[in-house]
Amino acid sequence: MEKLSFVIPCYGSELTIKSVIDEINGVMSQKCEQFSHEIICVNDCSPDNVLKELKSIAANQIHVTIINLARNNGKHSAVMAGYSLVSGDYVVNLDDDGQCPMDKLWDMIDELKNGYDIVTAEYHKKKQSTIKNLGSNLNNQMSRIMLGKPKGIRFENFSVARRFIIDEVLKYQNPYPYLEGLYLRTSFNISTIKMDERERIAGTGNFTFRKSLSLWFNGFTAFSVKPLRIATFIGIFSAAFGFLFAIVLVIRYFLGDFALAGYASTMVTILFFNGITMMLIGLVGEYVGRVYISINNSPQYVIREIIKGGVSGTDHRKP
Repeated sequence: MEKLSFVIPCYGSELTIKSVIDEINGVMSQKCEQFSHEIICVNDCSPDNVLKELKSIAANQIHVTIINLARNNGKHSAVMAGYSLVSGDYVVNLDDDGQCPMDKLWDMIDELKNGYDIVTAEYHKKKQSTIKNLGSNLNNQMSRIMLGKPKGIRFENFSVARRFIIDEVLKYQNPYPYLEGLYLRTSFNISTIKMDERERIAGTGNFTFRKSLSLWFNGFTAFSVKPLRIATFIGIFSAAFGFLFAIVLVIRYFLGDFALAGYASTMVTILFFNGITMMLIGLVGEYVGRVYISINNSPQYVIREIIKGGVSGTDHRKP
């Protein structure tokens, strides 16, 4: 019998998480003779009473495990915490708001059986705000350019991966995990299943544009040196432009057509190139800062407690 592990990062989902878990159990009951399952819920320091709700659920369902984090380090860190406990042959990623169409789970499993390593949802239309769509599109374009993501692939909140993919992902021990980059450095053997994203059961989304931008920086700097190469080319272009401009001035001088540049144009040029210089220095500083934090062994997450079937675990730390 094969086993499925469901990993659910929980934040602000006090009113929705029970419905999500109940639906998982209902879908799994359809093929209980072929598959067993476990559900790992990660409380990412949620400000509501989702932890209390999760404890109530776990008290009656032995296959539900709760990871209670000591602080909020972001969704991807919470997912990494969930991955650390999975024991299934396949790992299912989904959100805590009920938007993932669980009735399409078996279609995704069948696609894995066809030889793919990762299968993700392909939504016809995203049920989220314009600002969040902007952040998602920014991350999507970045991963295509910087990480070489295959054309037509877009990772969504609902996906399934083979266990070896997750084992490889867990080898990443540094802070600032970026799951899409970790998947892509493991395998390009990815497929999608078309489906319609649901409306949220209750409440509003918590993944803001600021969080999307922060996630974009993680992918931008953690898994590619292309930004540094781009900075090098910008520097070369600027130097070449300055050299050619100097040649033009010399030629105009000998032709008697030399005119002293105006104050305004001079200041614009200085400000423009100084702005580029400061931007590139900031980019290099971003890389250096992240290297420094990684050297200091900053944790991806800190687990306060693990609760299995109503039994509380001990404090646990992961570097």
